[in-house]
Amino acid sequence: MTLSLGATIAPLTAAQAGVIRHILLLGFIAVVGWISKTTLHIWMTVYLRRFKLDAEDNLLARKHVTQSRIGERIAAFMIVAITVAAGLMTFPAVQQYGVSLLASAGVAGIVLGLALQPVLKNVFAGIQLAITQPIRIDDALIVEGEWGNVEEITSTYVVVKLWDWRRLILPLSYFIENPFQNWTRESAALIGTVMIYLDYSVPVSAIREKVEDIAASSKLWDKRVVAVQVTDFRENVMEIRILVSASNAPKTFDLRCEMREKIIDFVQREYPASLPRVRAEGAANFNGVIGGDAVRASAQS
Repeated sequence: MTLSLGATIAPLTAAQAGVIRHILLLGFIAVVGWISKTTLHIWMTVYLRRFKLDAEDNLLARKHVTQSRIGERIAAFMIVAITVAAGLMTFPAVQQYGVSLLASAGVAGIVLGLALQPVLKNVFAGIQLAITQPIRIDDALIVEGEWGNVEEITSTYVVVKLWDWRRLILPLSYFIENPFQNWTRESAALIGTVMIYLDYSVPVSAIREKVEDIAASSKLWDKRVVAVQVTDFRENVMEIRILVSASNAPKTFDLRCEMREKIIDFVQREYPASLPRVRAEGAANFNGVIGGDAVRASAQS
């Protein structure tokens, strides 16, 4: 305002004063746009401080962070678009040919729509993801045969941090059009499965008791699910399934590994004869011993 007043009282020609006022107007529009975008970012940062993604149960935090991040990017894009449009409208040429531009907007819109179809597809997919939330920030996913956590959701793509620290980049539309597994859709807790194959001679009750002891002594178990079941009979072994639960996917994986290590150590120490073996070998050895005895008996006689 002060600079505009100074341009008015300064010893300038009308054309020079008009150019300065136009530049000042463009600067004012740009400053308003910048302030609006900065205010949006600051407000979003302050708002998201209420939610902690590193909490044990972070379902609510992941929900709000995902909606807020996508909403912020869409709002920022709209602020930039409105700022640019407002700046262009200050030029008389744009105002003069505005009617003709609107008349040709139909054809231009079709051409532009075809050219930007992939971009617009991802933009609308982002809006749909923000509303329906099939994925959220820090969700544990199985996608493209890989396990990882959602690290970032932009306006056009999703970054999935895989378990070995690689990054898998996927377009937003992928999560609308393709099936995938979300291990933390409603809660982070998961049930882990451990399969073990043992001889029929092993007492299942002893295995069940040991599994319950291992789970009870583990810091990873959430005290919700522990079970031992014989799920199949095979020619030489029986299939035993062990179920244990933990509060999140990484803890479930570690608990499964711990269960495998300790249960096989228990079987090796207490029931070594119950480890899987081929019974035909025992029968062949028995027949060989009997045959050898018969040959020696014949020779002695």
